[in-house]
Parts: sequence; structure tokens; C-alpha cells
Amino acid sequence: MNILFDLDGTLTDSSDGITRCIQHALTELGHPAPPKEELFACIGPPLIHSFLNRLGVKEEKDALRAVAIYRERYTRIGCFENRLYPNIEEILEELKSAGHQLFVATAKPQPQVAPILDHFQIISFFSGIYGAHPDGRHTDKTELIASIIEREQIDPKNTVMIGDREYDMLGARNNRVGAIGANYGYGSAQELKKSGAQYLVENAGDIPACIAGLNLPL
Repeated sequence: MNILFDLDGTLTDSSDGITRCIQHALTELGHPAPPKEELFACIGPPLIHSFLNRLGVKEEKDALRAVAIYRERYTRIGCFENRLYPNIEEILEELKSAGHQLFVATAKPQPQVAPILDHFQIISFFSGIYGAHPDGRHTDKTELIASIIEREQIDPKNTVMIGDREYDMLGARNNRVGAIGANYGYGSAQELKKSGAQYLVENAGDIPACIAGLNLPL
């Protein structure tokens, strides 16, 4: 089976780095910076949407500047203010040893993804690493998953997406691949089910058993 993993909220708990970078960008623009707990909803959606729709940035040019400030700090510091969820390395080893092909599918900019996986020494488990283009393409999970299917020539009926937000589940549904909601990440069970999750896992350790028992009604 082909298994597509989201990164933030699925493989890693990146909340410290992401929220600190958002706070930094807002402060640099002269906006008030909400506390960490109020920024969890910004983990997963495209950053520019969060700045415009959730964080009080009114003009697109200012939102683009906020994204640039965020990314500068994230590349230097924020990407390492991060931790793997418990037992992720062992879980990936088990899945790969069982013959599954593993990929990363994240809306995070592509140049940021490999250094994070390398930092945590899990990059070798993945057959492909896919993120958003710096020009903004593939920030949408439907577009990103479609691109992975095309580039890797994989069968959607033998593919599953694992992620913690509605964007992951909608992307899976729109590409007719299986959808597993990571209910230990930043989205809620209601959000995941409403957007098309066929299964929920309460912690990362449940992923191998869920994969082994899949009977996806695609």
C-alpha cells in the first residue's frame, strides 16, 4: 500500500515552532500576537489564509510579508522547535518492513521538509517527499495528492492519506484515496469525520493496526 503522511500534527508536534513564528511575524508587522493556544487552528491551512482570515491582517501584501517573515525565522529556528510524536521511528520501520511505500505530503514549503526529516533521522523511510512549491503551487492538498499520484504512478485504490486536518481528508476524498484522521494532532474528531475521514486513530501507535485492517470503501 502507498501511505501518504502529513507532517505537522501527524509525524511531528511542531506547535512550538509554528506558533512562535506566527507570533514573531505578527509582532514585526505591529499586530497583536495571540497566545499559543489560540494559534492551533493556524497549523495546517496555508499560512497566507491564516494571516488574512484568522489573524487580522487586512491586505494581501501585508499577509505575504508576514509569510516571508515567518519563513525566515522558521528556516533558522522554528523547524527545530519541534518533536516527533512517540514511537514514530518504530512505526515507520514497521510499515516499511511490511512492504508499504511511504511518502510525505505536506503543505509546508518543499525546501523545509527534508531538513526536518533529516534532523529527526527518519528521512530514509520515505520513497518520496512532497511539499508546496515556493511559488504557492501545491499548498492545496487536493492538488498536492493529485501531483503525487501522477508523478509516482501509484494506484489511488491502493493509497491512503494520514493527516490531522480537514484539508488532508478533503484532499484524500477528492482524489479517491483512503483517509485516516490523526485524532492526536491539531484538528478535532468532528472536523476529521465531517471532511471525509474513514477511520480515526487516537495516537500514532494505532496506525500500523489500522493500516493492516483497512477495507477502504472507495
